[in-house]
Amino acid sequence: MPYVVTDLCAGCRYTECVSVCPVECFHIDDSMTYIDPTNCIDCGGCVPVCPVGAIKAAHKLPADKLEWIEINRRRAAETPVVTSRLPPLPGADERKAMILR
Repeated sequence: MPYVVTDLCAGCRYTECVSVCPVECFHIDDSMTYIDPTNCIDCGGCVPVCPVGAIKAAHKLPADKLEWIEINRRRAAETPVVTSRLPPLPGADERKAMILR
């Protein structure tokens, strides 16, 4: 069961997850990252390094986040692979502070 990036990543786009991923399953757009479910090897290494807790195992998603399985699949097919850590988006630290309250 692959891992899924949820809406908590939107507006932050921290990429610590990319730097620990042993395969190239992360994709990126202007606002967040996505996991390609066909390339994800279910190692879970990305989960503890996400500063906002945006990455979850697909089988553990709450009902209100299930749509993110399909969003990740679709967006991974539409966006480029990212293979190295990038700076977070402007305002990411403020968003992180709000999420972690």
